[in-house]
Amino acid sequence: MKLLVTGSSGLIGSECVFMMHADYDSVHGIDNNMRMDFFGKGGDTRPVLKLIKNKVNNFIHHNIDIRNREAIQKLFRKEKFDVVVHCAAQPSHDLAASRPFDDFETNATGTLNLLEASRQFNGTSPFLYMSTNKVYGDRPNFIKLKEMDKRWEYDDPLYANGINEDFSIDQSKHSIFGASKAAADIMVQEYGRYFNMPTVVYRGGCLTGSRHAAVELHGFLSYLVKCAIEGKLYTVFGYKAKQVRDQIHSSDVVAAFKAYIKNPKPGSVYNIGGGKGNSASVLETVELVKEITGHELKYSYSDKNRIGDHICYYSDLTRLKKDYPEWDIRKSLRDIIVEMGAAYRP
Repeated sequence: MKLLVTGSSGLIGSECVFMMHADYDSVHGIDNNMRMDFFGKGGDTRPVLKLIKNKVNNFIHHNIDIRNREAIQKLFRKEKFDVVVHCAAQPSHDLAASRPFDDFETNATGTLNLLEASRQFNGTSPFLYMSTNKVYGDRPNFIKLKEMDKRWEYDDPLYANGINEDFSIDQSKHSIFGASKAAADIMVQEYGRYFNMPTVVYRGGCLTGSRHAAVELHGFLSYLVKCAIEGKLYTVFGYKAKQVRDQIHSSDVVAAFKAYIKNPKPGSVYNIGGGKGNSASVLETVELVKEITGHELKYSYSDKNRIGDHICYYSDLTRLKKDYPEWDIRKSLRDIIVEMGAAYRP
């Protein structure tokens, strides 16, 4: 049995390798450290790659760019993978605006390269794709909201549990990043529905964990904790610092992957995040980080919110829990911050 993980040195990809390698004869990872190209030194994933090589004996690394169709075809033709977990991406909607071709070719064309290679050389292999809640664009911002002391909250009973998968992704402002991820998202669904491949899309909320190579443009919670502990200035963009996100630990994401692989449903789509229970505003998060780590975040405030950014977003996990009742959130927001605090402490 062979597992392929793209973005294998990233947050979710590396968690896949560590949590799933014992189930396979070999684990192949595709990662060319494009994150450092996108984000500079702070995005360098080579330390994680070194850790994987030291701890996972059956891991095989491939320094391949997923935009390289010929290289992807060659690898799939040779190895014929039993499972593909696709986590590689350009993940920042801020950066995408300045590098739209790199963004689209990585997120959309790269995904198509992987899908088609998988179909050609083993079309019965589960293909798992890590999408994003940004495919919904800014449409969640038009849900009726109520302003509370420290957060925005939905003021519509229809969204009492958050955003579900039936929420429209159409006719809204996505950011260039959201558009490229939506293109890939739909293509993964189409390969499941049209070719009956066992594909699944996970539309992630805030995916997090202590191995996150967090930078200002991507990795909200991890970067915030890092700034607090290291005494760096953090910038909050808009919405009175009351914007809400749901945080999910990378291990809980991979647990959902493992459940799907055991019982794949072609063309599935799931929202995956911390849900309402792991949701918090920036202000609430700052207070929790201070309480847990003892470090008070120094931050400045900008009235200009990020284009296409959500005011309030948390995932409705009902469909995922219904289809895979053995899965649930295991790590609370507090657990996550405790882990990060220990990882960043000098």
